[in-house]
Amino acid sequence: MHLMKVDPRALKENPDRARQTKSTPQADALLLATIKTVGLVQPPMIAPETDGGNGYIIDSGHRRVKQAIAAGLDEIDVMVVDAANDNGAMRSMVENIAREPLNPVDQWRAIERLVALGWTEEAIGIALALPVRQIKKLRLLANVLPAMLDHMAKGDMPNEQQLRAIAAANLDEQREVWKAQKPKKGDPQVSWWSVANALSKKRMYARDASFGDDLAQAYGISWVEDLFAPADEDSRYTTNVEGFLGAQQEWMTDHLPKRGVITDVNNFGQVVLPPKAERVYGKPGKSDRTAMYLDREGKVQTAHFRLPEPKKVKGADDAEGGDDTIVMARPRPDVTRKGVEMIGDLRTDALHEALARAPIEDDTLMALLVLAFAGRNISVQSGASDGFNGFARMERHAVQLVDADGKLTFDRDTLRVAARSALIDVLSARENRTNSGIVARLAGDAIGADGFLPTMGTEEFLSCLSRQALERSCKDTPVLPRARVKDTRAALVEHLTEQRFVHPSAAFAPTAAEVATWRSKSSIGADDDADVTADDANIGSCDAAALDDVDPEAIDEAYRVAAE
Repeated sequence: MHLMKVDPRALKENPDRARQTKSTPQADALLLATIKTVGLVQPPMIAPETDGGNGYIIDSGHRRVKQAIAAGLDEIDVMVVDAANDNGAMRSMVENIAREPLNPVDQWRAIERLVALGWTEEAIGIALALPVRQIKKLRLLANVLPAMLDHMAKGDMPNEQQLRAIAAANLDEQREVWKAQKPKKGDPQVSWWSVANALSKKRMYARDASFGDDLAQAYGISWVEDLFAPADEDSRYTTNVEGFLGAQQEWMTDHLPKRGVITDVNNFGQVVLPPKAERVYGKPGKSDRTAMYLDREGKVQTAHFRLPEPKKVKGADDAEGGDDTIVMARPRPDVTRKGVEMIGDLRTDALHEALARAPIEDDTLMALLVLAFAGRNISVQSGASDGFNGFARMERHAVQLVDADGKLTFDRDTLRVAARSALIDVLSARENRTNSGIVARLAGDAIGADGFLPTMGTEEFLSCLSRQALERSCKDTPVLPRARVKDTRAALVEHLTEQRFVHPSAAFAPTAAEVATWRSKSSIGADDDADVTADDANIGSCDAAALDDVDPEAIDEAYRVAAE
């Protein structure tokens, strides 16, 4: 590379230059004024001819050379570079982008020219300081019908949303629409809205799909990325609307809750519920039902509703009078409701027999207890909840012990955390409906929870004591009873400011009489013939053959009686 002076009129134009659309008169006037005032600030780049001639071809700086001639300059400084194997296409592209932006159509075509010359999208992105996604987007727009591109190059450009619709259509569709929408003679404007509207297709987005790849493949759905959407969102879509809605319908059928229904929406996009049904907008109750439907965007939505209590017909039995079955059109499932119920019975019997007879390690047994608390048939009114009647969410503890394949997978530390968290949600000594009773006190005594009780030497607690109880609390202190109870209490509060005081009635350990009463009410009677000894239950370290003498029916009977 070297600098030399040449006559600008002797330079030849590069046929592969990126800028082919004429620049605006205002830009040319500004460049001419700067050349007349300060000269050429940056010399144009030229390269020797490669087809046997002895002249020079302009590599970059066509506008500067042209305006230098217009300014009447006999000589200008130029930078001579070696001829590039792509005929200077990339250098011309970079040079023009760094100055006045190329016409968008020229930019799209120039990128296609670079690709044809062997440039990769990644290399173009690095050279132009553009994301690869932007290069892909520009390449997509380069596939617009050439007749439309020629018109756009004249300055009549559609907006980005219209370009998105046009570029997503194939060339045959574009050609048919352009025949009807191209401008008439004397009318330089195109109704790009009409063009885009004619080429637009309904899109169903992957982010709205509840189904997975298996159903997508079964319904012939292939996702296309919308390169015009923000890069940080899932912009995949399909125009196979029928397949998308069919896959959504099948997913709803497979995931329909018990006593749920699949319904539709009305002309206003509102869910259609069964006759006389009342929609539930808050937290649904146990007797409430669920309706699943597709909204106007094809998303799966749910709505909860309840039906009025059925009127009992005089003389009819309860089964006939209480039938509130909702009849709504839905595909027949692979297994009927009766079959599902039979499977549930068979599974339960097998599960109970395995729990009674199969070898179970201690860690697994502890994990199974956590899982059991997370069952849908378990309702734990937790003392750890903020609400008075708050129910524990036991699933959050159980899910820590199960991997993505549905297998019990955990280490000792994870198991300890899950077991402790489950016990925190279950055990409660609160004097309301969350009270676990004596078992919470037994548990607290076993783990030394007395040591975690806060001081009770406060005005708030001591005001709950009778005169006799308050004076007994002063027994081991220098505080003497006063004539007025409030004076005694104030003196005791002041004395206990710097020390911890726990009233004896707050201790966890129950009395012997309380334990005896609880054991008597809760133990299995001697005549039940359903004793399960510790040896029977301690099967974690024995083999399965040693369990043949355990009577599973007796164990089931023991569980039933204990539950009652």
